[in-house]
Amino acid sequence: MIEEDETSVLAVRDVRKSFGSVEALRGACFDVRRGEVVALMGDNGAGKSTLVKVISGVVRPDAGEILVDGAPVVIDSPQAARDAGIETVYQDLALADALDPSANLFLGREIRRGGLLGRLGFLDTREMRARASAVFDSLDLTLRSDRDPVGNMSGGQRQGIAVSRAATWARHVLFLDEPTAALGVRQTRTVLDLVRRVRERGISVVLISHSLPEVMAVADRIEVLRLGRRVGQFTTADTSPEQVVAAMTGADGAGFEDGPT
Repeated sequence: MIEEDETSVLAVRDVRKSFGSVEALRGACFDVRRGEVVALMGDNGAGKSTLVKVISGVVRPDAGEILVDGAPVVIDSPQAARDAGIETVYQDLALADALDPSANLFLGREIRRGGLLGRLGFLDTREMRARASAVFDSLDLTLRSDRDPVGNMSGGQRQGIAVSRAATWARHVLFLDEPTAALGVRQTRTVLDLVRRVRERGISVVLISHSLPEVMAVADRIEVLRLGRRVGQFTTADTSPEQVVAAMTGADGAGFEDGPT
């Protein structure tokens, strides 16, 4: 069993989840260290999506433990994950297409005006736009307009808004599920630059991706799942793409890194 890293801001230990007779997670472990980008990789059916859903509070595990800053936490809902400082951006982004960027940034966390108007439900649109502009500027995200509906914007800009929103509220870890899957080369480069800037703000980023070139370009470490278990941990700078592929497919001949089932 791999010893828990003292610098882990998020640690998953021996998490198990079955759907009927199918074991999606068979004692999975996972670590995210402070201020790093870590890629979570694995072939289809490796358990990546289930593990992310467990950590994000969408799926409840059958067994196992999640620790944030070394302390056990119960994540039994998406709100519990957010309360623990964990934000997730899924492939569908969950943006409100009819709203502008600032309204999306504060969606569910709207700022109300002071006094009676606030009590009557009036929003402080000017304040939200000012704060949103500061966030976008700090992440060097350029938008075509801060007042256009996000539904009219490009895929790269929409992804940037979703990542910015999550980074604004994440205290510890930001999960990005295939953030470049539907993007072109230029938009992909923009999103990867955004990932680096989020890391520079001290937020750890977990990148779930099938793209080895993108992972090798932006991740500090790579963790690999296979058949619901962690089978490898790699420092990107000291690792070749072939080693990662071998771990994903089992071609390296290695057993489960976290011990037998």
